[in-house]
Amino acid sequence: MTLSQPPGSAPASDTRASNLTLRVASAAVLAPITLAITYLGGSPFYVLCAIAAAGILWEWVSLASHRADARVLTPGWLGILGALVLIALRLPEGSWVAVAAAALAAGFAAAAFPRLADDRFAPLWAAGGVIYAGALLIAPALLRGDPQWGLTAIFFLLANVWATDILAFFCGRAVGGPLLWPRVSPKKTWSGAIGGLVGGIAVSVAVAYASGIGKLGIVGVMACVLSVLAQAGDLLESSVKRHFGAKDASRLIPGHGGLMDRLDGFLVAALAAVLIGIIHDGVAAPARGLLVW
Repeated sequence: MTLSQPPGSAPASDTRASNLTLRVASAAVLAPITLAITYLGGSPFYVLCAIAAAGILWEWVSLASHRADARVLTPGWLGILGALVLIALRLPEGSWVAVAAAALAAGFAAAAFPRLADDRFAPLWAAGGVIYAGALLIAPALLRGDPQWGLTAIFFLLANVWATDILAFFCGRAVGGPLLWPRVSPKKTWSGAIGGLVGGIAVSVAVAYASGIGKLGIVGVMACVLSVLAQAGDLLESSVKRHFGAKDASRLIPGHGGLMDRLDGFLVAALAAVLIGIIHDGVAAPARGLLVW
C-alpha cells in the first residue's frame, strides 16, 4: 500500500478499466439502436432527436439553475415539441426550418422571462439551453430529411464523430503528452486531438467511398472541418460544466455521464454540416450540399 492510496480504495488503473468497460457496454447498447432508427428515418428519427434534445435541456437547466427549474423547462420543452410537430408536418420548400426555429426562439424567450427579476444572467444561461438543445433536433432533421443523401450524410457524420471520439480517447491515453486546454479539460491531450482528427477523416472518407461519393479530396476536407468542430464542441461543453462546477452533465449513461457529455461533439458537427450544406446547395438539400461537390 502506498501513502497516496487510502486504505480500501481501488487502484486508479482498476477505476479506469471499470469506467472503460462501462463506456464500451453503453456504446454496445446505444449505437445499434441509434443506427437502426437512423436507417428508418422519418418520424422515429425525429422523435429520437427530440427526446435527446429534451434530455439535454434538462441537463443544461439543472447545471445552470442547480435544479430542474420547471419555469425554464416547461416553455423550453414546449418549444422543442412545437419544433418537432413542424418538422413532422414537413412544410414545403424548407419553410418548416424557419418556423421550427421560431418555435425554439419563443421557448427561449418564455424560459428566460420568468426569472429576469431574480438574477441578471442566470436566466439567460438557463434559457440558452433551449437553443443549444434545439440545434440537436433541427440540424440532424435537416440532414436526414434529404430523400437522396440524408441517410448517407448522417452515417458520414456519425462515423466522423464516433471515430474522432474513439481515436482521441485511445491515442491520448497511449501517447499522452501536452494537454490541449488544461484550464477547461485536464485530460485531453494534443496527441489525442491529432489522433482523433486523423481517425475521423479516415473513417469518414471510407464511408464516402463505400457510398459511391466522388471528389474524395473535398469530402476529406469536410471531414477534417467536422472532426475539428466535434472536438471544439466537446471543449465547449467542458467549459460550461467547469463554469458551473460540475464534472458530468448527469449520470444518465453509465461510463459517459449525461447526454450532453455524449452528444456535445455530434451537436456542433451536425450544425456545422447543415450550414455547409445549405451554403453550398440550399436549405432543401443540405445533405447533398455537404457530400456532393
